[in-house]
Amino acid sequence: MALSVSAVVLLAIVVFLLVRKSGLKGGHAVVCVLFGFFLASSSFEPTITDLTTSVGDMIGDLKF
Repeated sequence: MALSVSAVVLLAIVVFLLVRKSGLKGGHAVVCVLFGFFLASSSFEPTITDLTTSVGDMIGDLKF
């Protein structure tokens, strides 16, 4: 759960910065949000969840 909340906050910050600095239009951001919403309820959701969990675990295991 902590990973998904962190990912949501991180992606929200990225979208905000893209809208403010890179010229991403608000409409494009809305389309991206809707795409993510509908993708989450599709049959791809388990695969995406497994992939993001694996990447998060891999990043968490890195030692600096």
